Amino acid sequence: MDQQIILQQFEFLEKKTEQLIEACKRREVQINELKQANDLLTSQLNEKLAAERQSEELKALVRSKIDSLMGRLSEFAGE
Repeated sequence: MDQQIILQQFEFLEKKTEQLIEACKRREVQINELKQANDLLTSQLNEKLAAERQSEELKALVRSKIDSLMGRLSEFAGE
């Protein structure tokens, strides 16, 4: 093979290698961005679940208090 052809092939391979490296770097940045977005969404979901849990506990407490008051009123009305 002619030396010029071999040099051209190496140059082609170098360009393709650089393109591959750049593509990998872009993918790595995208993956990191997606991980950060996932972490944020997970955090928001956990906060929402905690708020829902707290709301359910409050509802149960209110329901219990109302039931207690209704029972006392029933006892009072029955006397």
